[in-house]
Amino acid sequence: MFMNRKTSRRHFVKQLGLAGAALALPAASYSRVLGANEKLRVASVGTGGKGWSDLLGVAASPAVEVVALCNIDSSADHLGRAAERYPSALTYADYRKMLDKSDDIDGVIVSTPDFMHAPISLSAMALGKHIFCQKPLTHTVKEARQMQLAAQKQKLVTQMCNQIQSHSAYRTAVALVHAGQIGKVLEVHSWQGGQPSWPRNIDRPAGSDPVPTTVAWDLWQGVAPRRPYKTGIYHPFNWRGWQDYGTGQLGDFGCHILDPVFKSLELTAPLELVAEAPPLKPETWTDKATVSYVFPGTERTAGDTIRVTWYDAAGVQPPAEALSSLPKSAELPKAGSILIGEKGSLIIPHVAMPKLYLKGEETEAKYDTVAGVDHYVQWADACRGEDKTTSTFDYSVPLTETVLLGTVAIRFPGQTLKWDAAKMTIPGFSQAEPFLSKEYPKGWM
Repeated sequence: MFMNRKTSRRHFVKQLGLAGAALALPAASYSRVLGANEKLRVASVGTGGKGWSDLLGVAASPAVEVVALCNIDSSADHLGRAAERYPSALTYADYRKMLDKSDDIDGVIVSTPDFMHAPISLSAMALGKHIFCQKPLTHTVKEARQMQLAAQKQKLVTQMCNQIQSHSAYRTAVALVHAGQIGKVLEVHSWQGGQPSWPRNIDRPAGSDPVPTTVAWDLWQGVAPRRPYKTGIYHPFNWRGWQDYGTGQLGDFGCHILDPVFKSLELTAPLELVAEAPPLKPETWTDKATVSYVFPGTERTAGDTIRVTWYDAAGVQPPAEALSSLPKSAELPKAGSILIGEKGSLIIPHVAMPKLYLKGEETEAKYDTVAGVDHYVQWADACRGEDKTTSTFDYSVPLTETVLLGTVAIRFPGQTLKWDAAKMTIPGFSQAEPFLSKEYPKGWM
């Protein structure tokens, strides 16, 4: 049975059009939903850290039944407490074995490190499972396209976990732009000026350490190249700083901070981008970078194109000349965005209410707020036909692609990368294209 299902999953992914051609299928119609009176039977892959809060968030719906839990770490802080919380759920270390026995699973929460989002989600979607997946949606651009096509082909309910999208603050910011409060938008600056705790700009430590008895290290490495276990270096959290596993500061925060920019301006794929960053170490991400994107203009923007610039580094913010539309009293948040429009500017802090300034006035303009919704329960309700998700893969894949293209540009500082979204190529600079995709080792799909 396992081999048959594995073969079926691999065949399904092969049929998705791995060459990266433009998607031609219609958006998901949500026709594969449960009845409103049925329980949504959920499995969770990755139950520690953020996975724990994702699981609790989805399970907060009274219509959800947790039937399976999967984690490569059986310790108390990972699989242990989840199994204690949901004692009737079956437990697994290997998601492939869980999917082999998935007839009673309707939806899967994927809360693993970035590099395993796509293999797990694609395998589950091949079997018709609805997906709630952590951000960034995938590790590479090509995987993101595969995720979108798989969801469309199977008509599945999907949600990326950029949960702040559903917060009143971000929803209010989008509404203000859509209401024309700042007029057509001229330019955007977004930043994360915090100092991440995971490793950056370092070399791989030598040697190896004993693998804890609770950790299935080979399963944790999944589709990544093999390396020795080192205590506290990769699992459970510091993987974010390593290129084989994570996507750096931009990957960690971009799908949050750029989300209200995308949603308010209704952006699609960028036309081109260029990064400024120090040379990368062979295996880790840098500790600072600036990525400047040029997008096609929309009805929300002032020109045929619009520039969106991303900054990340400790204490970094947009340059002073970019803030000339603001009064001197305006204070910028540690992380967030500023949308500069024809009539005013909108500061969108990361997880705080927006600040609206009209015509450079010292006093913030008044506005009505938009109520928040529950991002997690929204997915559970949508799977049962009672709602629709707002961060579907049709929406979140272009956002994810933009973020991941930025991580490609960071590898080639100063090089302008043209982006052909339809063909998924970088015309004139083929050196960057190998970083758009990757091959999985045998047995992992």
